[in-house]
Amino acid sequence: MARIRPLPDLLISQIAAGEVVERPASVLKELIENSLDAGATRIDVQLEEGGVKLIRVADDGGGIDRDDLPLACARHATSKIASLADLERVASYGFRGEALASIASVAKVGITSRSAAAAHAWKLEADGREAKPAALSAGTVVMVADLYFSTPARRKFLKSVATEFAHCDDVLTRMAQARPDVAFTLAHNDRVRRRLAGTDFARRTRELMGDAFIAHARPVEAVAGPIKLTGFAALPAYAKSTRAEQVFFVNGRFVRDKLLAHAARAAYADVLHGAHHPAWVLFLELDPATVDVNVHPAKTEVRFRDGQGVHQFVFHALQRVLAEPLAAAKTEPRAVQPAPTSPKGAGRHEVAVPSKARDWAEPNTFSPQQATLSIREPEAAAYLDFAQQAFTAAVQPAPTSPQGAGRREAAVPSNARDGATPHTFDAAEHPLGYALAQLHGIYILAQNARGLVLVDMHAAHERILYEKLKTSTDARPATQTLLVPVLMTASAGERACAEDHAATLAQLGFTIALVGPEQLAVRSVPALLAGGDIPALVRALLDELAEQPASRVLEQRRNEILATMACHGAVRANRQLTLPEMNALLREMEATERADQCNHGRPTWVQFWLADLDRLFMRGK
Repeated sequence: MARIRPLPDLLISQIAAGEVVERPASVLKELIENSLDAGATRIDVQLEEGGVKLIRVADDGGGIDRDDLPLACARHATSKIASLADLERVASYGFRGEALASIASVAKVGITSRSAAAAHAWKLEADGREAKPAALSAGTVVMVADLYFSTPARRKFLKSVATEFAHCDDVLTRMAQARPDVAFTLAHNDRVRRRLAGTDFARRTRELMGDAFIAHARPVEAVAGPIKLTGFAALPAYAKSTRAEQVFFVNGRFVRDKLLAHAARAAYADVLHGAHHPAWVLFLELDPATVDVNVHPAKTEVRFRDGQGVHQFVFHALQRVLAEPLAAAKTEPRAVQPAPTSPKGAGRHEVAVPSKARDWAEPNTFSPQQATLSIREPEAAAYLDFAQQAFTAAVQPAPTSPQGAGRREAAVPSNARDGATPHTFDAAEHPLGYALAQLHGIYILAQNARGLVLVDMHAAHERILYEKLKTSTDARPATQTLLVPVLMTASAGERACAEDHAATLAQLGFTIALVGPEQLAVRSVPALLAGGDIPALVRALLDELAEQPASRVLEQRRNEILATMACHGAVRANRQLTLPEMNALLREMEATERADQCNHGRPTWVQFWLADLDRLFMRGK
């Protein structure tokens, strides 16, 4: 073997650059972090050829003193930490003191900076030893040119210019999300691609994630002692085919952490099934001493001192937000607004974010019409008196006073009884409003203070049943013994499964007996599912149980089994519901956790704004 000898400093930096400088986006990340640590309120980024030819980052931060400029590109020289105690409580983005040195070993670097106390700016080339006077009003400008000029083999691993720019844009986007108070500008090949003014977190999220994300998102805010979680979590209806919109920050630092990602996905497990991925922008804040950011030179990985505690906190915080009943939700519901009336856009609808003018507090009234009152659900009893007055409730002309401008109230028809009172919306109490009619036996049309609500009755009832089944299974489910047992033909596998899983079926509320060579008799079912298609329900349930060990099936696949039961027990398409039954369903949706989506992650309802309906008919024009 060759003799052991120390490596030259340049080679050491080039080895370190293999981890720190993966691509132009890695360089941009380090430079932006330095600008933020310097207290910048504005950062301008200029790229050429995806950052390979040039990366220029200018900020208005505190600047670097003349005497410190030669140390800026020295290995393991930093102003961020000075002791082990500082390292254990890192609160800055940078701290390792090797980024600029690594970059300078594989590219041409120039730094121009002016501190607040300096009479003028100073400029230093990375290969120079003396700073020279320069012109700059304030802050620092770092230029990185000809990336990998000294290691040309590394250039072969870079992708196309468009791909490298996309990575740079993603880095700037993440940093802009972390610091919405800072203004950012991104230019590529002399063309401005992004211009972000300093703002608050909600507006910055809308700018970067889009209106559709905000329209489907619920705000997250949870605190437990020194740990805090804030941000936005999108409802399952907004799920994507990739994880690109899963953004996590720890103490303001963008991270890719498996523990946090697992906790967030677990919170969605009960509302989003299949291959789709949820979306979120979340900020976790905790004591810097309880998180280790010195895991990898790229600083995108962290380790928590109490990983299990952090996991449970994030999981329960998100689960509470996603499970919050609609009546208690703090966010505005999803809205659909018509697309422009161009020939290509005719008939299309796209998601829109509600404006401040669309306010729940604006009152509205209406009068339903209902001739029959056949009711099965006990919750519908509260609507009997309301429906009995259907023919006497009516529409009043809108008041002409300034206070009443814009209000729409139901008017009393000529045959109305004296003293009949139209129902007035209470937006906080009933955000889904009241049913008007049933459309094609599938959808419920309802009117609320904002306009028209369209509800998928099967999807909504499926979620309600599922949540009730979970609650009842935790205790002893209420069962209903059938007056006449339901007989069904069964294959040999289904008969064997019914015998093997008899205890599990009993725990779920089913009593199933073998009564013939090819027949099963269903003697009792869960009370919540008594009105469903029992043979189809039992077959689907036996299918779920067939491939699982009898002793562990309920423990391992409880929610999937209950979801199957709820799907088959929910009200089916083309079943005619009475008005009180429809209203009862709306009230249960408002009180049910996770009612915004069915068990498969699809939306259960959508809002059409009154202003958008007016626009369709060109009212006011």
